[in-house]
Amino acid sequence: MDTPVIDFHLHPIHYEYYGESTLNWLKSIHAGKNWDEFYASYCDPNFFVQYLKASGVDYGVVLAELSPAVTGICSNEYVLEFCRGQEMLIPFASINPFTTVRMDIELQRLVEKGYRGIKMYPTYQHFYPNDPSLYPLYARAEELQIPVMFHTGSSVFEGARLKYGDPLYLDDVAVDFPKMKIILVHGGRGFWYDRAFFLAKLHANVYMEIAGLPPKKLTYYFPELEKISHKVLFGSDWPGVKDIKHNISELRQLPLNEEAKERILGGTAAMLLNI
Repeated sequence: MDTPVIDFHLHPIHYEYYGESTLNWLKSIHAGKNWDEFYASYCDPNFFVQYLKASGVDYGVVLAELSPAVTGICSNEYVLEFCRGQEMLIPFASINPFTTVRMDIELQRLVEKGYRGIKMYPTYQHFYPNDPSLYPLYARAEELQIPVMFHTGSSVFEGARLKYGDPLYLDDVAVDFPKMKIILVHGGRGFWYDRAFFLAKLHANVYMEIAGLPPKKLTYYFPELEKISHKVLFGSDWPGVKDIKHNISELRQLPLNEEAKERILGGTAAMLLNI
């Protein structure tokens, strides 16, 4: 069986609430298209699945987001319903530490409902990932053996606070929860490429995801990318990119061996998701 292509970072086009700078940025990415028609089309999960298939994607991780102070709200419930009946769509939930008291219990509930992982947004929800108040959540994630994604690095959206995006804070988490599956989203984009790479290389339970990074620059940002290809996950960050197919094509053209490319495009993700 061929290694599947897995996009580990997709957002629904529909948000219950968008931050103004986020919505304006998305419209600029897809400038030249009729936004209302574009929005309506991609709100249909069947249409979205056909787009992914045409782009060469076999499975896609769809992310909820609960960041009302910055980017907006795409509820867990919406993501689960969007993915319902679509075998190639994998729902990931969101937990906001400031709106959920018993995060460990909430995580248990979410997993029982069918979510396959969670994404945390430190730069948008304004918390340090190694805050001890989060440790019960991490303990439950480790117990359940589900992946936990963390936004790391920069953001262009108004209200984001970049200090919370330093991957180094995840070193504490990796040490204290050595069996927890930690994913550094955006590979420490901007300030901290070296830290994200080193943490993924150092810790057996830390992985690096590359959504939002131009594929053709990956070997510039990470000169030894091939050496940790078994710890790297492809993600597009759609709709924050114009064309997923183009990104996949650019990644396939990188000066890496074919085995490394297959791992990045889906092999490592398939292992994490038990596909």
